[in-house]
Amino acid sequence: MELTTNADFWIGLVKIVWINIILSGDNAVVIALAARALPPDQQKKAIFFGSGAAVVLRIVLTVVAAKLLSLPYLQIVGGLLLLWIGLQLLGDEDEEGGPEKENGGLMAAVRTILVADLVMSLDNVIAVAAAAQGSMVLLILGLAISIPLVIFGSTLMIKLMERFPIIVILGAALIGWVGGETIASDVALRGVVAANPWLIHAAAAAGAVFVVAVGRHLARRARAAH
Repeated sequence: MELTTNADFWIGLVKIVWINIILSGDNAVVIALAARALPPDQQKKAIFFGSGAAVVLRIVLTVVAAKLLSLPYLQIVGGLLLLWIGLQLLGDEDEEGGPEKENGGLMAAVRTILVADLVMSLDNVIAVAAAAQGSMVLLILGLAISIPLVIFGSTLMIKLMERFPIIVILGAALIGWVGGETIASDVALRGVVAANPWLIHAAAAAGAVFVVAVGRHLARRARAAH
């Protein structure tokens, strides 16, 4: 019996870690986009604090996620917030500044990571909670193990963004895609989407196009102003 219990525990732990690896790809992109404009030492702090705080937030969120997802218009607000974050991250591409900007930038990056992770993790944490099967120890342990995985993924993404700038555009498009998808998934639109399933993909594509097109336009205007 004890062996079975231990086996169930380890299987549940592997499930949670694996789910986090799969579902944290978009979160790693957000973290990398938010931290890429900072100097290297500030980047490490933003990634570490942002990732750690985001995981703690997920643990708290797991308890209330199912309730929150049943509230109408919440995902619409969250999706619009993600679109705004995507515009901000794309617009920060050419910004420069001194030490004051760097310190303010660190806090802004951590705040952006937290807000984006909160919105993007609402539905993800339900899968994690199901794998934990009510075990808070399993939940916390699984999420804690996932921290270095997210940090590694974010660090790798920053290096790739520095080498291949097109990844910044693709990352912003991903945030826009998730934002549009989140809006269309709201409880208030469930009947409309059930009758027209293609609306989910259309909203996601529209979100991606909106963030890239408007974000690049705002970035060009900012460069012209300078």
